[in-house]
Amino acid sequence: MRWKRTIQLLDVHCEGEIGKVAIGGVPKIPGDTIAEQLNHINTVDDSLRRFLCLEPRAAATGSVNLLVPAKRPEADAGFIILQADQAHASSGSNSICVTTALLESGIVEMKEPETVVVLDTAAGLVKATATCRDGRCEKVKLTMVPCFAHTLDAEIDTPHWGRVRFDISYGGIFYALVDVREIGTTIEKANARALVDAGMVLKDLINRAMPVVHPDIPEISGIAYVMFRDRDPDGTVRTATTMWPGRVDRSPCGTGNSANLATLHARGLAKVGDTFRSRSIIGSEFEVGLAAETTVAGRPAIIPTITGRGWTFGLHQIALDPTDPLAEGFAMTDTWGPQAGEIR
Repeated sequence: MRWKRTIQLLDVHCEGEIGKVAIGGVPKIPGDTIAEQLNHINTVDDSLRRFLCLEPRAAATGSVNLLVPAKRPEADAGFIILQADQAHASSGSNSICVTTALLESGIVEMKEPETVVVLDTAAGLVKATATCRDGRCEKVKLTMVPCFAHTLDAEIDTPHWGRVRFDISYGGIFYALVDVREIGTTIEKANARALVDAGMVLKDLINRAMPVVHPDIPEISGIAYVMFRDRDPDGTVRTATTMWPGRVDRSPCGTGNSANLATLHARGLAKVGDTFRSRSIIGSEFEVGLAAETTVAGRPAIIPTITGRGWTFGLHQIALDPTDPLAEGFAMTDTWGPQAGEIR
């Protein structure tokens, strides 16, 4: 075999959401910070992302997390989240996958009953406190980056649902948060395709109408995802984060719940010390907490916590033959949804 590139991947999922972790063969990525490296992938050279996230080497679901050397001395490791559309700055489920991978692979020494791992991300430092027993990472509590509500009760005209109300909030990336009744449906597996289609339309409309940029991290801009939200009869928050080019997050979504918690705090509906459950479209759960209040560029902000579980389920190597005519990858609308035609 005459492969010109090989990368080793540890297969991990967090509450159903796949977050593979590249633990070997990751090339050096230019940039003095993780945010600069993220920007390099998104604006200069996206070949690695396409190699790892598009067909024929990948499928529509899940993310690939690049392990990179930490840029901040207090961090144990850095990572960048690769998805079909671009590299992303932050993710709760992927932080749990990365922590699980670091500890169960031995890259970071596991200490029982608890190991603290500090992750360097483009959005800032994430503290992961892992409960460990018998060589396994049983659960991970994330202390997230400062999060804030950007705009509450915004409205936009849509061709399908009339005027839709939503919040824009930052949870490590920017979200548009929409009560699912605004589009006349519910969050359940049978409605996944309809939720995705609505999310893609709303994301495009909102990004065109209301551009957003993080006040301290210019590399983080634009609405990354639309997250639909609801309440189950037992009071649990139910979420469905829709992801380009056409899928629903299988986990309850850590950054999305962080963003949602910031809106609850801004409305006076959550205070320091509060915790609640968040349930995904497949029924898996996170515990969400409000650890502290803070500020971002003079704006009121919060420090959320997200607790969930990750599981390793495989180890494989992905490779590229130099003669492969499909080296740049592709996506088809039969499984990736109609937005796949926009992949360049």
